[in-house]
Amino acid sequence: MTTSLYNFIDAKDKFAASAVSALAGRTSKPLINAFNQITGNEAEKKTTLDQSLRGVLGDQIVEQKASCDEYLALIYISIEAVTEGICSATTPFLLLGDVLDCLPLDQCDKIFSFVEENVSTWKSSTFYSAGKNYLLRMCNDLLRRLSKSQNTVFCGRIQLFLARLFPLSEKSGLNLQSQFNLENITVFNKNEQESTLGQKHTEEKEDGMEVEEGEMGEEEVPATCSIPIDYNLYRKFWTLQDYFRNPLQCYEKFSWMTFLKYSDETLAVFKSFKLDDMQASKRKLEELRTSAGEHVYFAKFLTSEKLMDLQLSDSNFRRHILLQYLILFQYLKGQVKFKSSNCILNDDQTAWIEETTKLVHQLLKEIPPEGEKFSAMVEHILNTEENWNGWKNEGCPSFVKERVVDDKPKRPVRKRQAPEDFLGKGPDRKLFMGNDELTRLWNLHADNMEACKSDDREFMPSLDEFFAEAIEQADPTNMVEDEYKVVRNSNYGWRALRLLSRRSPHFFQPTNQKFKSLADYLDSMVSKLAKELPKDIPSEEIKTGEEDDDDNGDNLLKESNDSPSMQSKMVSNQQMDDVAAKLGAKWKTLAGQLEMKASELREIETDSEDVDMQAKLLLVAWQDREGTQATVENLVSALNAASFTQIADNLSEA
Repeated sequence: MTTSLYNFIDAKDKFAASAVSALAGRTSKPLINAFNQITGNEAEKKTTLDQSLRGVLGDQIVEQKASCDEYLALIYISIEAVTEGICSATTPFLLLGDVLDCLPLDQCDKIFSFVEENVSTWKSSTFYSAGKNYLLRMCNDLLRRLSKSQNTVFCGRIQLFLARLFPLSEKSGLNLQSQFNLENITVFNKNEQESTLGQKHTEEKEDGMEVEEGEMGEEEVPATCSIPIDYNLYRKFWTLQDYFRNPLQCYEKFSWMTFLKYSDETLAVFKSFKLDDMQASKRKLEELRTSAGEHVYFAKFLTSEKLMDLQLSDSNFRRHILLQYLILFQYLKGQVKFKSSNCILNDDQTAWIEETTKLVHQLLKEIPPEGEKFSAMVEHILNTEENWNGWKNEGCPSFVKERVVDDKPKRPVRKRQAPEDFLGKGPDRKLFMGNDELTRLWNLHADNMEACKSDDREFMPSLDEFFAEAIEQADPTNMVEDEYKVVRNSNYGWRALRLLSRRSPHFFQPTNQKFKSLADYLDSMVSKLAKELPKDIPSEEIKTGEEDDDDNGDNLLKESNDSPSMQSKMVSNQQMDDVAAKLGAKWKTLAGQLEMKASELREIETDSEDVDMQAKLLLVAWQDREGTQATVENLVSALNAASFTQIADNLSEA
């Protein structure tokens, strides 16, 4: 019997029709029904459905009748199809790429908002591995189309999305080699002949002559700049941007001398002309407010000569320049792994940088408003940046720390113990009593009260044994002084009272005698007992039963229940790796038997996307919590309870 060949054309047409129907009803059920009705293997049907969805999207784009909502509805349906297992995991990303490639930038903004809102979907195990490269390529294509100066906000959204999508240790976004953006060139007037700075005051004077008295109000009078600006200051000031763009120039002798000279003159201007009067700047800030109450920022410096006086009088502009100095100094002094061996500062350069750094911080504190607060914030950010550079210099080690196996694992110390620390966990419900010895004694038997009722724990001596020494000392012929008699011992007297209350009828008999002390009362009782007890009592050392209490109790409890956990071995890292690899995505089933909390499971899922790593983190968390009870036998019991019999057998045989 020959099998019929798979008809790609017919299947594609059926899938296309079902996709249109699904798009109209905003549901993926028509696609699921068509997938089940068409004959063929799953791989062929998935490939056909992928092509059909891209074909439907292409028709919508060509006809230009569909809106962004229609495109997004089709992408939503493709996501549902992936979840149902009838579509390839890469299809939603291919559809997104097609839409963004064909739409103008204003509509791409709305499509990208959808991408941002579904970042949790892209990070799930179903989509992350299949789509991370597609998303990275899509974002890079968008960045190439956008202008960094005109679409600054959109570019920033893309960068933030990538930071949320990829883990912190993703090396493609770390700039490990500390490369600089050398294309960021600041353009300014380098021809002194074309400069208008020398003609400025003359033009202002001529313009002012044409204004008659009373024609201009007080608020309309232009504020004159108190900072003397000429072309040399203008040229030197903007030349510094080239050193901020490429700090490696500072390691060259001639370039360093130029940078040193220009920096001293610029910082001298900042130091000489401080921003004390904020009335004019406040008025300018109000004019720059948007309707939402936010400041307007520009991505590039405006280098016009006419704006130089206004820029030097602006607090935000000064902060930008001074912050550039601090960033440059941190790179020059810092240890960077990929920095050339020739990039070393001499003593004079280091001293100048240290002195200038203090000056820059002082200038930042003097710039209103809230200069002290701004300077402290900048210093904190730069200190954090040093930690980041150190982490990159170390090769970006993983943030997931492996548990170090100690010879004697210790439980984590808490200031206040949680209830689960002493109420018992695990298959044997071990209770923690505060220290190792109390814990050992308490857990020698499953039911301590029943063990204490055992006949072997009767340690009460007989009257003749306990009082033999006292009776012998009471005999006048032995001539034992009162102060050396055992009845004078308070400890002996207390135990004698307890024994008399249990064994002697004389204890509860009423008497008219009055005793000044416990020793006098015991002398009276010893005299009565001497008359009743046999005369041939050996005067050997009397055993009270207290001395053998610990040994007999331990032996009894050990015979009642020889705890297997005391003889079990601790679970090693290798064993945990093997169990985690075999558990895989089913690790949550074992988590229930290990009595893990829901909050702990959420933390594990947040820490890693990989299911094997999640299983490993589960076992590490269990080991941290159980301490010395994290034994192979307890883990085997939990695996058997969770129906992982094969894994339990392999662990027992290891």
